[in-house]
Amino acid sequence: MFKRIFKQQINSITVAAILVALSSLVSRFLGVFRDHILAGQFGAGEYLDIYYASFRIPDLIYNLIVLGALSAGFIPIFTSLIKNFSGDKKDEEEPANQGAWNLASNVLNFLFLGLSLLSILGIIFAPALTRLITPGFSPEQQAITASLTRIMFLSPVFLGISGILGGILQSFKRFLVYALAPVFYNLGIIVGALFFVGIWGIAGLAWGVVLGAFLHMAIQLPAVFTLGFRYKWGWRWHDLATAKIGWLMIPRTLSLAVSQINLVIVTIIASNLSSGSLAVFNFANNLQSFPIGIFGVSFAIAAFPSLAAVAFDKERLNANFSQTFRQILFFIIPATVLIIALRAQIIRVVLGAGKFDWQDTILTMDTLGFFAFSLFAQATIPLLVRVFYARHNSTIPFYIGLITVGVNTVLAWWLAPRLGVSGLALAYSIDNILNFVLLWVCLYFLVGISNLRQISFAVLKFIIGALAAGIAAQLTKILIWPLIDMARFSGVFIQLLAASSVGILVYLVFCYLLGSEELFGFLEALKSRLSFKKVGLDDQGEARGV
Repeated sequence: MFKRIFKQQINSITVAAILVALSSLVSRFLGVFRDHILAGQFGAGEYLDIYYASFRIPDLIYNLIVLGALSAGFIPIFTSLIKNFSGDKKDEEEPANQGAWNLASNVLNFLFLGLSLLSILGIIFAPALTRLITPGFSPEQQAITASLTRIMFLSPVFLGISGILGGILQSFKRFLVYALAPVFYNLGIIVGALFFVGIWGIAGLAWGVVLGAFLHMAIQLPAVFTLGFRYKWGWRWHDLATAKIGWLMIPRTLSLAVSQINLVIVTIIASNLSSGSLAVFNFANNLQSFPIGIFGVSFAIAAFPSLAAVAFDKERLNANFSQTFRQILFFIIPATVLIIALRAQIIRVVLGAGKFDWQDTILTMDTLGFFAFSLFAQATIPLLVRVFYARHNSTIPFYIGLITVGVNTVLAWWLAPRLGVSGLALAYSIDNILNFVLLWVCLYFLVGISNLRQISFAVLKFIIGALAAGIAAQLTKILIWPLIDMARFSGVFIQLLAASSVGILVYLVFCYLLGSEELFGFLEALKSRLSFKKVGLDDQGEARGV
């Protein structure tokens, strides 16, 4: 039974998104537990500033090289080579699929070579890179940051291999194992925080990241080999498919580069602010990324193979895009309202322990509030961008990213001295909203989005339900306050649980009364998945909002 579940192909975007979202939920909860441990052990101070700063360059390398190749080129081209795959054993020997496996091996070899060289250079020049991105750190802080950065430069190699393995699994619509990889990544970091720190000090956090990256890769290997992949060593320099991925990833890499500049700018500016500012920014960013990862990224990942398959059929592309876009907003709009209404309770429950004091809570609460205003944009940008990539167009997102990074740079430098770390979050939110608007306008003229009326009515229903949910949550907070001890963790947790539960219930009731197609489509998808019946995309009616 378990073998059948792990090998089952998932053709419904919503079902696949639910599966990815559930695994993402587990991973995010582990991430919350990770942040809880870090906040309790170190507080929002210089040690966590060092830890997060040491992430920046290795993470930049991973995002530029791996995500550039994967999202812009690998999945669309690899998918085109396996488009006739039916899941039968004989398919592994078909010429088209053999070509796909040859492509995967070639890309893996080039990726391993490139990441290894970059990691070696990063290890050698870590002190200089650290001085560049943390000008506000003391020499001692910079030395510790450089040592952690050197350790973390091992992780891009593992994550790079894992990224291609995940691309293979997505292309075959095997989402379960792919979705479990981030869970194991966070487990590795938690092991580092709980056990390695006691052995190696703060360097144990870096070794936890390396362990997590290795587990992220290892969990996907068996599933990929089960599909028929057999690794081949060697570089085929004149392979046309590999060359096409290379050409497609150039503007995508440049696009990611300008977005990564935002995070480098944050690191540079935060290093000049009060101690703990970088930690506060990352804590708030991780909390707001919770709904983005579960709903926005999960649906975008699940939709990408289907978008790539119908990329040049505007009618079907419009239908798939509209369904997925509305489903994301169905979740993200109420999440935004509830996060704003309950952000103090969320932060105290998640981070409020040990050395994380009330001043840290206030700073993180204000920062999270500014982040939350752009959740709708941050959650839908992954989908918007993937529509361009599905059509082999990665230049438009690049130019838009170039514009928005300039806006973010100016705003961050202007707002940070006035608002502190909260100013960085406000600049980030404005930047993402502008990015969303520009992507939407370009997509409208490129594809001719034909479902604007349907999208508008759906969003209006979500907003009405979300506002009702926010009011209900606020009233519940007030009503329950005299009945609990707010000075204790249990009291804050009960208030958060009661207010959020009432808010979610009110939202669902309003969506039901307003006849939200997305609610009924989501429930139908859940029902289909629980019955373990295979669901085909062609059977998904527009009225169901799947």
